[in-house]
Amino acid sequence: MSAQIVILLIIVGLVAGIFSGLVGIGGGIIIVPALIYLLGFSQHEAQGTSIGLLLPPIGILAAMNYYKKGFIDIKVVAIMCLAFIIGGWFGSKISLAMPEQLLKRTFAIVLLLIAGKMLFFDK
Repeated sequence: MSAQIVILLIIVGLVAGIFSGLVGIGGGIIIVPALIYLLGFSQHEAQGTSIGLLLPPIGILAAMNYYKKGFIDIKVVAIMCLAFIIGGWFGSKISLAMPEQLLKRTFAIVLLLIAGKMLFFDK
C-alpha cells in the first residue's frame, strides 16, 4: 500500500470521524462515497470496509459476510478506524460548541451535498 493511499485513508477516516462526532454521520454518508470516488473501491468493497469500521460491536456478522467474500481489506479498516476515532473526538468537540440551529443546518447541508454528488455526478 503506497504512502499516498495511506494518507488518503487517514484523511477519509478523520473527515468521517469529525462528521460523526459533529452531526452523527459517517459510514454510509462519508466513508462509502469517499472510498468509491477517491480510491476507486467497488460499491461492495466500500460497504464492506465501512462495516468493518463499525465492527465492534454492531457490524460483526455483516462484516464477517463481506470478509468471506473478499470485500474487506483489514489494513484499510485499521488505518481508517484509528483516524475515525481521532476525527470523532474533534467532531464532537466542535459540535458541542455549536448552537443547535447551526448544527441542524450543518447536518442538512452535508446530507444535501452528498446526495447531490451521488445523484447527479456519479461515474
